[in-house]
Amino acid sequence: SQGFLYTAPVREQGNIYKPNNKMMADELSEKAVHDVHTKEIDLVNRDPKHLNDDVVKIDFEDVIAEPEGTHSFDGIWKASFTTFTVTKYWFYRLLSAIFGIPMALIWGIYFAILSFLHIWAVVPCIRSYLIEIQCISRVYSICIHTFCDPLFEAIGKVFSSIRATVRKEI
Repeated sequence: SQGFLYTAPVREQGNIYKPNNKMMADELSEKAVHDVHTKEIDLVNRDPKHLNDDVVKIDFEDVIAEPEGTHSFDGIWKASFTTFTVTKYWFYRLLSAIFGIPMALIWGIYFAILSFLHIWAVVPCIRSYLIEIQCISRVYSICIHTFCDPLFEAIGKVFSSIRATVRKEI
């Protein structure tokens, strides 16, 4: 309004680094305190990304089935179903109680090493390679344009004067 072409936009909340209103400052401080290692885990839906949908969803009917005309006693069938289901349930719980924490430790170490190598070795090597190869590619490009382009252009002009006709003689 004082001869400027545009005016700077004014936000009610202020700068994100220096918020004017108290509510926004409180939100930012709460977000800064939140730690990703202490996030709340869902004890009901333990596979939110559906990693094991088609692998370990094995029910009794997927393993044991009696075709038409070949049926055992109903009591045996019910007892087999119950035995299979309960055994699978409790044996999984027993195995996860015994080996769950050691396996979590092993996988945690493995993915920590994998992340470390990717962050500190793989990506810097690739970036370094791309920087170094860029210099070489420029020299290579200059050599190709200097020596090969005139040669291929001359060969193209030589062969461009060739005319071919196809005749069918009877």
